[in-house]
Amino acid sequence: TLGTQTDYRDGEAQTDPYSPEYIVRSGSVPEILTLATLTWGRGLPAGQAEMEIIDRIREKRAWEAALPPMDSPSNIAKRLKMMEAMERKEWAYREEEIDKLQKVQMEVFKKLLQRREEDRNELNDMRLNDHWQNHQKAKEEKMRKIQHDCALMLRKIIAKRKNWMGKLERRDIIREYNDFASQTYAPLSRIGFFPDNNSDYYAVKNYYLNTFAGLCELEKSAPPSIFPIKIKAPKPKCLITKTGYIKRAGRLEVVLTQVHQ
Repeated sequence: TLGTQTDYRDGEAQTDPYSPEYIVRSGSVPEILTLATLTWGRGLPAGQAEMEIIDRIREKRAWEAALPPMDSPSNIAKRLKMMEAMERKEWAYREEEIDKLQKVQMEVFKKLLQRREEDRNELNDMRLNDHWQNHQKAKEEKMRKIQHDCALMLRKIIAKRKNWMGKLERRDIIREYNDFASQTYAPLSRIGFFPDNNSDYYAVKNYYLNTFAGLCELEKSAPPSIFPIKIKAPKPKCLITKTGYIKRAGRLEVVLTQVHQ
């Protein structure tokens, strides 16, 4: 009526199959003892190869039981002949096993070499792809630069061909006034414009300012309230603080006075 709870699963607690102890009677050789070298995971449970080994052991025991006794020269000769035949059979079987093992090893070597070759080819493909990508980028950059230079040269050639004979062009007033570097705003002297010659053109010329009669008339028309001159004397600036420190403006004024003198 009681139970236990373990910390392990049944699969983790599973051990190798139990092998009980045994006692061999004298004079008997059980066939099961030929499989004593096989253990769980190393030959057990028995597969096709183990079954072939068991069949060969049975054949050999039957052959040993069929050997003639060594009681006469004819039986001895016959026994030697049978032993030589069995030895040749054993060598042939051993050679066949070696051939099978070598074939399996060769297949494994082929697969390893094929896998190494595939890895090497994949690595080479990656390197070639990276190299090709770098060349493509350099090629595209070079082509872009060539196209840019070509477009620039074409624009220059087109601009030269527009007036290759020095023909006169129709004046575009809107473009001239829109461009502050045009001849409208900054005319050149090499095309016949000399701004110093007409410098007095911009001078203000007024009758009331340039002639004495005009000044008299201007004075008569002006109200008398504007004639008294009121000049306020400037207050001296305080250049020295209460602590006797000369301000920066005072030092600068002294320097300017010396420079003026």
